[in-house]
Amino acid sequence: MSGVRLPATAGRYDVIVVGSGAAGLRAALTLAGRCRLLLLTKTTLAGGGSTREAQGGIAAALGPDDSPLLHSRDTLLAGAGHCDPGAVAVLVEEGPRQVLELARLGARFDRERGRLALAREGAHSRPRIVHAGGDATGSELLRALGEALRPFIETGQVEVREHALARDLIVRGGRCGGVTMLAWSGAAVAYEAEHVVLATGGAGQVYLRTTNPKESTGDGIAMAARAGARLADLEFVQFHPTALEDGSDPLALLSEAIRGEGAVLVDERGRRFMHHEHALADLAPRDVVARAIWCRRRSGGRVFLDARAAPGRSFPERFPSVFELCRSRGFDPRRDLLPVTPAAHYFMGGVAVDLLGRSSLPGLYACGESACTRVHGANRLASNSLLESVVFADRTARHILSGRAHDDWPPADLPTPAASDGGASQDGPRDPTAAVAELRRLMWEQVGLERTAAGLARALQGIAQLVGDLPAEAVEARNLATVARLVAEAALARPISLGSHYRADAQPAPRPRDRAAG
Repeated sequence: MSGVRLPATAGRYDVIVVGSGAAGLRAALTLAGRCRLLLLTKTTLAGGGSTREAQGGIAAALGPDDSPLLHSRDTLLAGAGHCDPGAVAVLVEEGPRQVLELARLGARFDRERGRLALAREGAHSRPRIVHAGGDATGSELLRALGEALRPFIETGQVEVREHALARDLIVRGGRCGGVTMLAWSGAAVAYEAEHVVLATGGAGQVYLRTTNPKESTGDGIAMAARAGARLADLEFVQFHPTALEDGSDPLALLSEAIRGEGAVLVDERGRRFMHHEHALADLAPRDVVARAIWCRRRSGGRVFLDARAAPGRSFPERFPSVFELCRSRGFDPRRDLLPVTPAAHYFMGGVAVDLLGRSSLPGLYACGESACTRVHGANRLASNSLLESVVFADRTARHILSGRAHDDWPPADLPTPAASDGGASQDGPRDPTAAVAELRRLMWEQVGLERTAAGLARALQGIAQLVGDLPAEAVEARNLATVARLVAEAALARPISLGSHYRADAQPAPRPRDRAAG
């Protein structure tokens, strides 16, 4: 933000955490009472974001026949050979302790005979998915973390600003020194800090069809880009195979755990098809299942989730939230086929960070979906997202508290900051709502499950026109346009197919998991 006049400083802190999902709350809880801390959220504390919508659960090697090694193998295979083995090792080894710590903090996980109930989901070789309320794990994590943080808020040890939209990072002398934000009143405010932690989630709203809530507009990724921080792997966008196709926006997620309980995918004639696609059939990795559904829909067919036999009559007890959601939209999973479509669900890429959450820009950290630790590779393993959020958020916060946060910066395995993105035009007349609608359609059609060089070039041309028409005050629209351009550029720069990034005009790269599956 060199050369830009900042609003008056409203406060100075040791750490600012931006975002109040699982990653933001976990980081804030570790920091609480140990530094001057400000938590910014554009919704309410523990009241929004993708974490609340997470149904499936949180993965950890807690079963008697499981181990971190097995969890690591599954993660590496799902990631199509693109994972960082060091990041995966951290995830699977620290994961069990973090899940048990969440239980100690009060998370009400489902249990069987007094022990944590463990379920299996796609591409997992063992039952290792911990649930809460059947299919309300994310909501329960937010409740537990929010309640644990509340005493620090009530005693003034943690300050919280709700309904506060972070606009840009403050960068002085090559270092991140705070955040500018917009309150709902429209007033601009600057907060300064020694350290800023971005935990702003993903950017699913850049696509026409998504399971992400309205607030998932890629704010942290876009701010980091404008500040010159390095980004990575933005071409890898995970499309969940089974969103309920009923015209809603966002679309309702039909958890992968439903297939883990025996539900199957069928075409419009009631025929199963996934056994022709992968050895794991309906529990194949998400990119495989999503593309199989996409291909059938593209040729004019329809695909349904058939849960009538399994879970069948037990559906209301096993998946109470999904059951009530389906009933509210005119479906009874016990007797009806559920129409499904792939939908943008998770960004594997984001702000490039090391294993301590440090970005290439001194003073700036990121964790959760807004960060790229390379733990998910080219395709995230089911239920690893909540685990990554709590594991790496805790590591980031502990490193800041260690007093060694300024040592050896930038991290040895990350390059120095790139040139600033520059942002959008400030004098455009276009209505941001119409521009975002056009942007989402363009991204779905040209930068979705299948991509070609020609389509990506068309997308970039269209995005450039939209960006030039956006007014400066349309912060979220500008952020979506910035992320859209970065995703399309990354997809064009990778001419091969890998994991969730599928180039229809190129030969696919070897897929380690397919060889392993035989």
